[in-house]
Amino acid sequence: MRVAHLTISGMTAVHAVRAVYTAFAGVPGVSRAEVVMGGATVEHDGTVTEAMLADAVALAGCALVAVREERRLPTL
Repeated sequence: MRVAHLTISGMTAVHAVRAVYTAFAGVPGVSRAEVVMGGATVEHDGTVTEAMLADAVALAGCALVAVREERRLPTL
């Protein structure tokens, strides 16, 4: 599993947070997303690209500023 920590601009109201969260639901490979004002943490299966995340954020009317990826080992 991979986790992407995103910095997002243009999220100035709660409706923008909801719009970004909803947009991530349409990205194949995303299993979980936590969206807060100014950023998000997205868990995915490794097939999700930065471009796919940027497109989802743009669909919600915001802009992806930065991405930091990490790989998490599965817990037993």
